[in-house]
Amino acid sequence: MKGTKLCGLLPVNFFRSRVQDFKLEILAGTVDGGRKLARYRGPVCRLCRREGMKLFLKGERCYKPSCPIEKRGTQPPGQHGRNVRRAKLIGYGEQLREKQRVKRIYGMLERQFRLYFERAVRMKGVTGENLLALLERRLDNVVYRLGYATSRPQARQLVSHGHIQVNGRKVDIPSFQVKVGDEVTVTEGSRSNIHIQSAFQTASGRGRPGWLEIASADDMRGRVTALPRREDIGQNINEQLIVELYSK
Repeated sequence: MKGTKLCGLLPVNFFRSRVQDFKLEILAGTVDGGRKLARYRGPVCRLCRREGMKLFLKGERCYKPSCPIEKRGTQPPGQHGRNVRRAKLIGYGEQLREKQRVKRIYGMLERQFRLYFERAVRMKGVTGENLLALLERRLDNVVYRLGYATSRPQARQLVSHGHIQVNGRKVDIPSFQVKVGDEVTVTEGSRSNIHIQSAFQTASGRGRPGWLEIASADDMRGRVTALPRREDIGQNINEQLIVELYSK
């Protein structure tokens, strides 16, 4: 049957999906005169369609009817997307898909993501939970979780442009790891920014995790009260598949 012929042990649709992933990685790789970039800079809505679910990469648009998932459904991106039948993934294909999805949720490329995994392996405890805890403790993710931004890409930009302080000192490194007791605030000159104010006002609807709290809403000051636990991560993630993939 067309689209289900086996190539070795894997369906043809699996290799088509790998080609689509490769094209998306090219957009994040050697562009701009061959200079290697550290983040994906291509269209993000197609990433959600590629994964077949919302990754909430576009902020407020993801909650509106204009979201491509709402208009086009979960069909894969590309001119042949509507004609491609999603194959049922098992084994390696399922593990790879889960890893790609988590990478895109937190906005990282392969090399950086792999370094996080290697660090999680060296830590005490369950490797998969350690990996998710490290990702959650990134400063750009904390800024997003506290409600200063409507998406992680927007939070990353706020950090990179110097709008965020940690314990009273400006930190412009998105991968900065917060610890218990740290206070994350918006700089005084940036609190009147319309985008930050709008995100902060609508943050209660998105919810905040239990390991973070707002110490002062007027000063836009949040505090890390504990380390993130597995139940605090709302995303539907099966981290064990990622551990199995990297352990081969």
